[in-house]
Amino acid sequence: MEYKEYSKDKDALMVFLHGGGVSGWMWDKQVSHFASKYHILVPDLPGHGNSSGENFSIQDSAERVIQLIQDKGKEKPVIVIGFSLGAQILLHMLSIKKDLIDFAIINSALTIPIKFGAKLLLPILKVTYPLVKLRSFAKLQSKVLYIDNNQFELYFKESSQTDLNTFMQVMNENMSFQIPERYSESMANILITVGEQEKPMMKESAEKLVQLHHQAEGIIIPKIGHGISLANPNYFNDLVEGWITNSSLPEDIKKIQK
Repeated sequence: MEYKEYSKDKDALMVFLHGGGVSGWMWDKQVSHFASKYHILVPDLPGHGNSSGENFSIQDSAERVIQLIQDKGKEKPVIVIGFSLGAQILLHMLSIKKDLIDFAIINSALTIPIKFGAKLLLPILKVTYPLVKLRSFAKLQSKVLYIDNNQFELYFKESSQTDLNTFMQVMNENMSFQIPERYSESMANILITVGEQEKPMMKESAEKLVQLHHQAEGIIIPKIGHGISLANPNYFNDLVEGWITNSSLPEDIKKIQK
């Protein structure tokens, strides 16, 4: 698994886990903001970006990121931030190694398995897979994900090079994911975020995550769909920093009740 590393000399480690269909570049604006304060690791998860030749599974990805943290983080406080597919991997990490992560920020994690829907959807996705190689389709998807013009060419290059096997692995793992049994045992401080304009299933997923962990705090971010870190990097960076330092959260957020 390939990764980028920044500011090794800093005293705390911050790890960013990207979503499906993109790679580590989605965190570029977070890296530029936080690299002056934190030792940063940004993996390209298996099947994505510079790790595109590797098979993908949430279990394997979680184990490999844990090993990377153990190799690089040695005694440092650990902050892990995951988006979508990366947030699912982070949840799995919390259940595997309950005392490894000090702060976990879980952005837009789907945790309600699409049981019968997956059986119906996967064959349809297989048929529609050639669309990922079309520039016009990539343009539509980039708007949904808040990918700006400066990042579009890289997004299109990577998405168009995704092979069918990887595409199906990622979609199957994402749609069948459920909250790991030992998630509630994690010793991490946990922040769950979801966009106000995301689908009801995503909001229900966030609510369940808040309810199942005694240290989990949940917030709904107004006027945003799936991808706050790309849509409004400054807002997201301030949110992360405010929560970690226990100073403040944005005034416009709505808290998820336990």
